[in-house]
Amino acid sequence: MIENTFDNPLYFENRELSWLEFNQRVLDEAKNSDNPLFERLKFMSIVSSNLDEFIMVRLASLKEQLNMGINKPDIAGLTQKQQIKKISVKTHKLVDEQYSHYKRSIVPLLKTKGVNLIHTKDLNENQKNYLEEYFTEVIYPVLTPLAVDSSRPFPLILNKSLNLAILIKRNGEEVFATVQVPAVLSRFIEIPNNSNKHTDFILLEDVMKLFMQRLFVGFKVICTYPYRITRNADLTIDEEDTQDLLIEIEKSVKKRKWGEAIRLEVAYDMDERLINILKESLSINNKDIYYINGPLDLTFLMKLYDLKGFDHLKYDRYNPSTPLDLLGEEDIFHVIRKRDVFLHHPYESFTPVVSLVKRAARDDKVLAIKQTLYRVSGESPIIKALAEAAESGKQVTVLVELKARFDEENNIQWARRLEKSGCHVIYGLVGLKTHCKITLIVRMEEDGIRRYVHLGTGNYNDITAKLYTDMGILTCNEKIGADTSAVFNTLSGYSEPPKLNKLTMAPTGLRKKFMMLIEREENNAILGKKAKIIVKMNSICDPGIMKALYKASSAGVEIELIVRGICGIIPCIEGVSNNITVRSIVGRYLEHSRIFYFYNDKDEEIYLSSADWMPRNLNRRVELIFPIEDQRIKQRIIDILKIMLKDNVKAKTKNREGEYLKINKKGKKVINSQEYFSKLAQNIMKEYTVEKEHDIFIPIKKNHK
Repeated sequence: MIENTFDNPLYFENRELSWLEFNQRVLDEAKNSDNPLFERLKFMSIVSSNLDEFIMVRLASLKEQLNMGINKPDIAGLTQKQQIKKISVKTHKLVDEQYSHYKRSIVPLLKTKGVNLIHTKDLNENQKNYLEEYFTEVIYPVLTPLAVDSSRPFPLILNKSLNLAILIKRNGEEVFATVQVPAVLSRFIEIPNNSNKHTDFILLEDVMKLFMQRLFVGFKVICTYPYRITRNADLTIDEEDTQDLLIEIEKSVKKRKWGEAIRLEVAYDMDERLINILKESLSINNKDIYYINGPLDLTFLMKLYDLKGFDHLKYDRYNPSTPLDLLGEEDIFHVIRKRDVFLHHPYESFTPVVSLVKRAARDDKVLAIKQTLYRVSGESPIIKALAEAAESGKQVTVLVELKARFDEENNIQWARRLEKSGCHVIYGLVGLKTHCKITLIVRMEEDGIRRYVHLGTGNYNDITAKLYTDMGILTCNEKIGADTSAVFNTLSGYSEPPKLNKLTMAPTGLRKKFMMLIEREENNAILGKKAKIIVKMNSICDPGIMKALYKASSAGVEIELIVRGICGIIPCIEGVSNNITVRSIVGRYLEHSRIFYFYNDKDEEIYLSSADWMPRNLNRRVELIFPIEDQRIKQRIIDILKIMLKDNVKAKTKNREGEYLKINKKGKKVINSQEYFSKLAQNIMKEYTVEKEHDIFIPIKKNHK
């Protein structure tokens, strides 16, 4: 019998097509009538922003490879050329479905709720007069019309900017012109009406079209249509030959605005003459033109979501609770000395992490703070605390990852600000992104030096911590503290990759660790023992890991995968993956935590990590995996995984054909895992508050006469 090497392309799904399946699940949430209407607007916007990034990075990369003569099959057997073709078909279908739902469902529903998006043909005379004045006073001064003729070449059109293509005529000669829809102005404009029941809005580009003749006095405007281009935004930087990484990335970010045009979006009824001019000027193929039956760039719906007065059309406001391990405690250092602290965001607040850094910045006993930063918020309180610590004389070392895609400019600003405050800022290792989430606080105490550590699955971002599901621990475990110091020494460039006690680091040892854990379950299954793996992550497409899972499954290991996004694994293949289930949870919060469970012959092991099972995480990033050894915390995480595996509201399961199907709820208890964890956290807070109130001694007042 020939051993199955699990190399058959039919066993795998292409990474890019799997991602498009994920964006389809996001669109399904926009179409889901069980979601509040304004939340559906948000999902609709996310579909568009997701697709922008996919085209700018993934599709652009495939086209670049093809242009370089690379056209070899991936693990699913698809060449770059085949992938591009399939992506085009699937993306056009997705966009058509998105806009069909927007026009047929979302817009009419908005109108019933008092939000009326109107067209110029529906304006009454008073509204036209109002808009003419608005155009003259607000819009007109900002506009810069650009004509194209023999003396003026086709202008550089900014990536993702919305523009109007205009055909003008004078003396029998037709001329092409273009004008950018100014991003500095609101995309939707409120216009007066005589009704108290609804508010009328019109899109900025429609107002510009209405008065376009004002921009071309002496010419006749034949037609005006919106268009938008998406460019290659994947940065390629030769770090080996770069003198100053910060300056080089600044230059590359600027170039991103003018990369090769990858996609052209136009109005579905755009004049053919304009189409031909844009195609030729931008070197765009027919298959890369998207004819849009509706407003281009639906990311503006996120701004519409922020309209005041419509909270009843959104999810109920949720205030994260205090983490269970910190209830009633004031001295966070004292708590961590007693026991490890578990954090489950966004159900439990991210505030303790921020407070820990703030407290450390002002604590006279703290000698040093070290932290990695990948994506931080615009007004990050952590950045302010680190700057304050450095200014007060503490040793502060911060690794700012300049190569965090689309956050480069933000991170450059923070790096410079931290340097000015006296922090030692480092930019990681050449050729690697530093993606691990780790904070080290060194404190002098009565019994000597003690190291306090935060390890997490998500970024140090106080804003996204309210929107992403993540986990973390606070610990002063001596071995983890020693490991953390060793990791930072490696990152600062003064030490070889260390031999660690508790932590495992990529790219040096993480792949080997995961393979060992999977093979251990496989060996237990071969011996007839119960063997089980549960993994929750964002993406899985690493060939080595996927083959190891297939091998373990064929040996009898029960494998349950909870994968939000890309999943190259195909379940239910006889003799290969019949012991594997795949599910994806897409709901109110973005599932972001990475959890790894191994049954280990009854001695269950739980790990948390910053890493997904993707080649980039295991080969080209600095990542960490850390064990959960506190039995209380271990059991909490196991319980969390069990609830996720029972989710039959926001979860969908993947079948043999790669489709994600709703779970049949008939006869089962309805469980929405995100809702469950929200209510659980709130109930724990309520119970604690009631107990606290009962603990208070209130003397009985006697009525003395």
